[in-house]
Amino acid sequence: MLRVLVVHDEALLRSALVQLLRSDDRLDVTSMSPCADVPDDDVPPADVCVVDGDCLQGPGDEDVRDAGLRARCGDRLVVLTTSERPGVLRRAFEGGALGLVDKNAPAERLITAVHTVATGERFLDVTLTVALLEGAEMPLTSRELSVLSLAAEGAPMAEIAARLHLSRGTVRNYMATAIRKVGARNRVDAIRIVQSAGWT
Repeated sequence: MLRVLVVHDEALLRSALVQLLRSDDRLDVTSMSPCADVPDDDVPPADVCVVDGDCLQGPGDEDVRDAGLRARCGDRLVVLTTSERPGVLRRAFEGGALGLVDKNAPAERLITAVHTVATGERFLDVTLTVALLEGAEMPLTSRELSVLSLAAEGAPMAEIAARLHLSRGTVRNYMATAIRKVGARNRVDAIRIVQSAGWT
């Protein structure tokens, strides 16, 4: 029996994924919310983890939940995402996830991915291939992304400059370059573009 752990932050979707996977009688499925403060002893180890891509943390973020998933599943992660979120795809792939499944795929594809990843093989949904390549070409530098991320939190230029140990003029330059690179009209539009692509 293959042990599968489903990690999703929305209870209704989490239970639907559990029911879908339990339709295969070779799978023993449990679930948890990434936000739940669950002691490690309460969640059994799994052979494969199925994780919603939006639960993954951005680059450089240290997250106890991610460490817990790694301890339970190693690299045997199946990440659910869409082609509209190339940044999420890139983070999952670079983070070592073996499976990438399109949220719009037929239900059987997820079951196939779980069995494939359990053997240590990679499973890449064909509909995500182009988006993965696009995600690998994120146009912003890490500094430009940091400036936009802090701006998305509502930080004014002076605070961004202080937190990143930069001058205000340098922050303005990074912001202007980021806006131009993503083809945005202004700072708010750039933040929207970067967030919808899953780059933050």
